[in-house]
Amino acid sequence: MQCFKGKSVYEGTAMGPIKILKKKEGPVDRVVAENVSAEMERLEKALQYAGEQLQILHRKALDEVGRQGADIFEVHGMLLQDEDYLESVREMIRRENVKAEYAVQETGRKFAGLFEEMEDAYMQARAADIIDVSGRVIRCLQGKETSYEWNEPAVVLAEELSPGETMQLDKTKLLGIVTKRGSVNSHAAILAGMMNIPALTDVAVQTDELQDGMMAIVDSVNNRLITEPDEETMRATEIAIQKQRESRAHLQELIGKDNITTDGTRINIFANIGSVEDIPAVLENDAGGIGLFRSEFLFMGRDTAPSEEEQFHVYKQIARQMKDKKVIIRTLDIGADKQADYMIQGKEENPAMGYRAIRICLKKPEFFMPQIKAILRAAVYGNIAVMYPMIISCEEITAVKDCIIKAEKELQDMNIPYRIPEQGIMIETPAAALISDELAEMIDFFCIGTNDLTQYTLAIDRQNDKLDDFYDAHHKAVFRLIEMVVQNGHNKGIWVGICGELAADISLTEYFLRIGVDELSVAPSAVLKLRAAVRTTDLHGSRGY
Repeated sequence: MQCFKGKSVYEGTAMGPIKILKKKEGPVDRVVAENVSAEMERLEKALQYAGEQLQILHRKALDEVGRQGADIFEVHGMLLQDEDYLESVREMIRRENVKAEYAVQETGRKFAGLFEEMEDAYMQARAADIIDVSGRVIRCLQGKETSYEWNEPAVVLAEELSPGETMQLDKTKLLGIVTKRGSVNSHAAILAGMMNIPALTDVAVQTDELQDGMMAIVDSVNNRLITEPDEETMRATEIAIQKQRESRAHLQELIGKDNITTDGTRINIFANIGSVEDIPAVLENDAGGIGLFRSEFLFMGRDTAPSEEEQFHVYKQIARQMKDKKVIIRTLDIGADKQADYMIQGKEENPAMGYRAIRICLKKPEFFMPQIKAILRAAVYGNIAVMYPMIISCEEITAVKDCIIKAEKELQDMNIPYRIPEQGIMIETPAAALISDELAEMIDFFCIGTNDLTQYTLAIDRQNDKLDDFYDAHHKAVFRLIEMVVQNGHNKGIWVGICGELAADISLTEYFLRIGVDELSVAPSAVLKLRAAVRTTDLHGSRGY
């Protein structure tokens, strides 16, 4: 029995025979082209075919994992149309008189190298996307298809998986996923997590020492892969898997039940989503509403911003599908690790603390005003609220409200129905937390974004894996700020929610209930698990965190 450490992508336990996935293609040799014009024609046909493949993968991802997962393939499609990338390939064919496969390979390596040299961990992970797209074009040039097939349920083990390869895995026979290389920020890892399959990455195992059919355990709860487990370990794992099944069945029984502790304390549990396609998961998991609609995904993966009309129809559709349940739309939160080239120009030394979110909106009303008017129009059709990200001052709220007044007048002049929705702000910085008593006088609710609040409080970039050992999501400084915000909000008569990753941390559920948090917003898949934690909590006594 051997044990190998890794990084968890999706938490769970799985056991079964190993299936080793080996890529057939190797490096492309440099070959002189007999006819440059013919190579250019081959390249264009391959690019077209690769684009068609990505459209198929996009539709498949949309059906199986939702809009956020499907957006990955839109990004890949945009890379196929990137003029810098394409011109580099074409120029290499012309200048060096080489076959298209070699030019694509070398250009992919060059561009991936540029991403790998960046300090931001998220951007470093994008190097894998460049390699994936280049590999797809090369396979199209060579007339090869990538398909992995196996006959029985198995734990898949690979050196690395691209997003396309991940989506093409047969989920009916997929027990777990293990990769030797990869980042938890990679698109392949994101997709694996959305597939709800126990998965590990960055596992230091030598694939040539393993064989197909060898028994393995994926324990992504404890971040480890176990190969050739002994009987005692297998029995313990079977018990863990059975408890996992029973837990999932028990969670289904909680549909329709209240989010109420044993002593009668209630809390709202909402869901975070990124697109209309995520709403079925919200309803299936019985969330009380949508606590965070990430509207920035409407702006990403395209060349121009969505129009007011396009946004209005999306917001209206969400409101109608959710009926009387609250839908909180966060205004455009672009910047840092979420980019739209048509909106943000130029490199920033520290994008996480730079030109982003409400700062862009207030500087670029041509993007902000259409969104505000679309939200006001959609508010007529349901229980919509609006939330502004990265607010750090009362002056910013005043500026936002001026935009609301302007939008209201424009809609009145055009005789278009609208409603002013409930308005709130994200508390994501120590600055906002420290003046939350003043901010609370100007809005209707707070939503604490614990991901950014933690990184700014600790001065640790959460995308930088070199700082993992220093990052402490349970740091006392963060908790003190959270308590301050809740108290200041309640003192001014407004409700306070949490929509960051800590909201789903059930080790903190009792603590959040004790300090009076009114609402927790989590991924749809985490709603019932959180409800179970609430319903087994007893707040009698005075124990603090």
